[in-house]
This record gives sequence, C-alpha cells and structure tokens, in this order.
Amino acid sequence: MRLVLLICIGLLPLPLPLAASEPRAGDFDYYVLALSWSPTWCALEGDSRDAAQCDEGTDQGWTLHGLWPQYDEGWPQYCQTTHRPPSRALNRAMADIMGSAGLAGYQWRKHGTCSGLSGPAYHVLAREAYQRVTRPETLRTLSAPTRLPAKSVERAFLDANPGWTPDMLTITCRAGRIQEARLCLTRELDPVACGTDVVRDCRATDALMAPIR
Repeated sequence: MRLVLLICIGLLPLPLPLAASEPRAGDFDYYVLALSWSPTWCALEGDSRDAAQCDEGTDQGWTLHGLWPQYDEGWPQYCQTTHRPPSRALNRAMADIMGSAGLAGYQWRKHGTCSGLSGPAYHVLAREAYQRVTRPETLRTLSAPTRLPAKSVERAFLDANPGWTPDMLTITCRAGRIQEARLCLTRELDPVACGTDVVRDCRATDALMAPIR
C-alpha cells in the first residue's frame, strides 16, 4: 500500500513557481526627482532629434526629467491604474519645465502610473517638486564649456538648498558630461536619504558642463 501511495504521489504534477508580483499603483517608498542638465541632453540626443528645447535662446538649464516612485531597492514602472491619464493639453502645459509634451506623457506612462495619482494630479505634484528646488544660479551663468568635478555640482545644490545633506542627492554623468541631479523626496516632497541603489555619485573630476543656450 505504501508503495502504491509513493507511486501515485510521484505522478502528481509539481507545483508551478509563483508568478512575479506586478507593481501596484501607489505602492512605493519615496520619490526621486530627476533634473536633467539640458545642454548635455541636447548635445547627446536632442540636437539629432531637432528638439525645440535645444534651440538657441531657449534658456533651458535644469529641466524636469521626471518624478519617479522608488522602492528602498529598485523601482516600479508601467503600473496598472484606474486613474485617468493626463490630457494632451496637460502634457503640453508641462513643456515649459520638461522640454516637451512627449516627455511629459512618457513619464506619466512609465512612472506616474505607479504614483497612485491621476495624471493631472501627478503633473501638479511633479511641478510642485520641481519648484521647491533652488537650482544653483552659479551653474546657469557659465559662459563657456567648463570641466569641473561632479562633487562641485553637488556642493552647489547643497549650498543653494539649506537642510539637504549629501545622502539626499546624487549627481550623474554620461559620456564624460554632467547629466542629472537626482534628489530623494518623501511623499510629502520633503528631502530624505536615498536608497543605496540611487546614491551612486559620478566620480569624475573633470566632467564637462556646457553653458545654457
């Protein structure tokens, strides 16, 4: 009898592994506010796309790349949500700080859907987060391409925003250029220490920073 039971058990299908859990809208730990240095983006991507934000005289410095829901480790993206997306008009209204309506729409689809907010509310929150940051005036007044340590850019942000500490901010580089400043924020948009996967500062000592056009 025992042998028969063992044989029968052996014929049973093995349990399937559990499917990876889908990211849930509103389930995250903090935000990352990503500010892109527009001259770098234009040099590496925008000029080849004939992007309007790269035209001479647009005066684009630190533009809003996005407001990203973040886990303590990793991040959600492309969440299923029942909240309505932003209209085309609302996306166009974000172009003054994001450079284009296309980026505003893309950021909603990839990151905003995970915020637990509607599209209009997400754009309002992203704008508020952007406006709360004092962007260093010294970096806006560059008159020629300048090579400098990435730490100098971080220091400029810290000096311009009292109360921030180095673990709340990271500076990234791309192709030897200053690329972005990323600040970690609570859901209430107060600065907070970043997770270990966000605090990966650029270590370049001679990163290129082109002036605003």
